[in-house]
Amino acid sequence: MRTGIATVCLSGTLKEKMQACAIAGFDGIEIFEQDLVTSSLSPEDVRKMAADLGLTLDLYQPFRDFDSVTEDLLAANLRRAEAKFRLMSRLGMDTILVCTNVATATIDDDDLRAQQLAALADLAGEHGVKVAYEALAWGKYVNDYEHAHRLVAKVDHPNLGTCLDSFHILSRDWDTAPIEDINADKIFFVQVADAPKLSMDVLSWSRHYRVFPGEGQFELAKFMGHVVRAGYTGPVSLEVFNDVFRQSDVERTAVDAMRSLIWLEEQSAKWLDTNAPAAGNAAGAGGTQAAARRRYPMELATLPQVAEPAGFNFAEVKAADTGVLEKVLGQLGFEFNGRHRTKDVQLWTMGHARVIINEQAPEAAEPAIAALGFDVDSPVIASARAQQLKAPVVPRKSQANEEVFQGFSAPDSTEIFLCQGNPDGTAAWTREFGEGLEVPSGARTAVIDHVNLAQPWQHFDEAVLFYTSALALEPQPYAEVASPSGLVRSQVMQTSDRDVRLVLNLAPVIQQDGADPGTAPRKTYQEHIAFAVDDLVATARAARDRGLAFLQIPENYYEDLDARFDLDPGFLGTLRDLNLLYDRDADGEFLHFYTATVGSVFFEMVERRGNYDGYGAPNAPVRHAVQYDHLHDLTKTNH
Repeated sequence: MRTGIATVCLSGTLKEKMQACAIAGFDGIEIFEQDLVTSSLSPEDVRKMAADLGLTLDLYQPFRDFDSVTEDLLAANLRRAEAKFRLMSRLGMDTILVCTNVATATIDDDDLRAQQLAALADLAGEHGVKVAYEALAWGKYVNDYEHAHRLVAKVDHPNLGTCLDSFHILSRDWDTAPIEDINADKIFFVQVADAPKLSMDVLSWSRHYRVFPGEGQFELAKFMGHVVRAGYTGPVSLEVFNDVFRQSDVERTAVDAMRSLIWLEEQSAKWLDTNAPAAGNAAGAGGTQAAARRRYPMELATLPQVAEPAGFNFAEVKAADTGVLEKVLGQLGFEFNGRHRTKDVQLWTMGHARVIINEQAPEAAEPAIAALGFDVDSPVIASARAQQLKAPVVPRKSQANEEVFQGFSAPDSTEIFLCQGNPDGTAAWTREFGEGLEVPSGARTAVIDHVNLAQPWQHFDEAVLFYTSALALEPQPYAEVASPSGLVRSQVMQTSDRDVRLVLNLAPVIQQDGADPGTAPRKTYQEHIAFAVDDLVATARAARDRGLAFLQIPENYYEDLDARFDLDPGFLGTLRDLNLLYDRDADGEFLHFYTATVGSVFFEMVERRGNYDGYGAPNAPVRHAVQYDHLHDLTKTNH
């Protein structure tokens, strides 16, 4: 599959955009007119630079408001078009995108539109240009791709074809199956974009909320499956209007974009495999699905296939001063299992929950989640898949007789390590901290239940796609939680059996005053690791006896809890006494408590009763409010 991207997707100058696209590995680009108009590069410079970077210039766009106009306006539009055709010759480009008219259309007449498009096609033919006619979802008279293609077929000119744009088709819920009936020679270009399902006008939705494939909710694999079956062989190009992407680092966004097309290519191949045509059109007796797919002109590459992770292997917290972390883990009931024989790291365990404390942090670095380990069937294959999806490799030095971890970086810089899981939940690498540690104490009385990672605002969608494509986690419907500093968008990523639950939070920045007058406010993103135990009340009592500083829950919460659930007075008293939070649904109950925050990290202990599958969502605003008050109290104390 030939990959492309419109320069409008990215931040920066045209030069910076082209360089980023080449670095990310795109085959070609669409030149968005404004990027050229505002560039100091001449068309000849752009042409040479593209050649030097190994990029093809696939599409010049957009040419707006051409058809359905009066005769005098048509003449002006043709003059404008001829100027663009001459410009394209200087650029070395041969395809232009012409959108259906929005602003100047005044005559709703298909015969007239066909005549005007024929005049444009004749002019384009004189300049060796192909016109890709695209139905905008908000076009005044033409907003349906089938309508646009009927006009193309009516004109029947070799220089006029159709542009299929997934957003304009899927945002209007048009059926994509008729794409297969379009003559492949008349599909001049294909653009793809994903988007969340929103209730708003289509124009605003399109201009601000498009995302890369895999980051929204459109059925793009199905759309592409029909495109492939139609016989299309040209570029599959991203056209994404997104306010966040156009403010983010250009190279990083380009890599995210390329990852999305690699993912889409794989998903499209899977869709074709599972939606094969009726018998007689398949590969034949003894044939494979892949062989049946190869009957189409466009070849879709696939990635190494991996199963979803079997569970968390470990969580790693890094800090310059680890004393408070050690104290809190000990108070929670974790056991210190020694230091690594060659690295400045410690191992703490409770049952099968393993926490590594990494002391190799820069001076004055506060505690923060640094890495997560996942149990997978084949770490090497899973790592190869992640690397093909543009995940940066994390180098890790290992000496003889030490476990070799496959590692790569997530978008938020959390390091992800792939570990060879054992059926009994043990980990061979723990022997590097001392003999006899493969069988943890406490059997399965504790495991890592979930990890909550805060995501920078400009990379939230990137993180969702990354964990979906590289780790086979499934995104769940996102939720929004109120906090004193703003709404927190929460996105759960999990395996089908819930043994891995990763919660991504697009959290508002919590501001703290600078330590010294005139310094910038310090920004703190809070994250946490949650551990599941069999008896939370006993765990909490033991932790209190060891001196643990619990997050202090206000009395108002317990009065509301009593009103909502009519709990046994003795049980309610236990919750209040131990600062425990509680939730209940039709499937079971949920008890949990939080520690105070250390640096940007805090810990949560949970107990799931019955088949409760949530995270205590009604309690989240309480936690946010108490942490906010605590943080601001600390700020006042420090000043």
